[in-house]
Amino acid sequence: MKKILVLMVALMGLCGSLQAQKKYKNIEADSASVRYIRNAKPTDSYIFDENRRKDVIFVNEEVTTHLLMPENIKLVDISTNKIVGNQCTDNIVRIKPSGRMYDNELVGTITVIGERHIVQLNVVYTAGPAKANSIYRIKAGDMGRYENPDVTMPRKEMAAYAWAIFTSKPRKNIHSNENGIKARVNNIYSIGDYFFIDYSLYNATKIKYDISEVRIKLTDKKELKATNSQTIELTPVYSLSSAKSFKKAYRNVLVLDKLTFPEEKVLKLEISEEQISGRIITLDINYKDMLHADGVSEQMVSYLPVF
Repeated sequence: MKKILVLMVALMGLCGSLQAQKKYKNIEADSASVRYIRNAKPTDSYIFDENRRKDVIFVNEEVTTHLLMPENIKLVDISTNKIVGNQCTDNIVRIKPSGRMYDNELVGTITVIGERHIVQLNVVYTAGPAKANSIYRIKAGDMGRYENPDVTMPRKEMAAYAWAIFTSKPRKNIHSNENGIKARVNNIYSIGDYFFIDYSLYNATKIKYDISEVRIKLTDKKELKATNSQTIELTPVYSLSSAKSFKKAYRNVLVLDKLTFPEEKVLKLEISEEQISGRIITLDINYKDMLHADGVSEQMVSYLPVF
């Protein structure tokens, strides 16, 4: 009887060993030296210290972790092939372990580079899906600032200036009336390497206006012959409003790269309706209006967030 009992215990132990081998058979050997943290030590405080928890992302193969950057992302570097992921929007990256790992395994680091900031985060595997971060918001205090020569003004800063201009009082009197629609340029600001053009549309009809496209052209004031006129289409860097229709009033701020043009040219803002026989509205901005663009006032700066 004792022999049978010993044999059964041995078989149970063998089955447990085989199950453990089966459980981790998909785990590949590390190509680099990686520590497996099973018990917290003083040297591991940078992972387990509650005050530093913001520097760590906990992941699990059953959870997709989304990293939200407070500015547009330019580059993401993942230091290990044990983590897979991609950039799904301008400021969001999603990551996931490529397979099962040991609990509290320090998998590697992920570096996220934005328009003007950079952040590095430790990635730690957790065996419990409930402990994994499904959404991780990168805070401004966690990031380090760096100078990016390709970005003279981050999108977040551009949006803040546009909102400040949007709420300011109209100073310009550039207007036109076409097909029951009144168009007006409220303000023109020159900030850094950009022009901010604030304009409004007012609908005097009872028909809703559906915006098909907004185009900005640099064209001749006098188009005598189509073959002699030269039109250059400009692409806005940023548009504050994404609304596609309005009933009575509409306001938006467009951002253009700073430009100069001769007096015989005019900057034409053209808004067209979605329908085939839709209404087209144009606003002509002369060179002198661009030269007299407003600068940033102290009052405007006082309402802007710190970048």
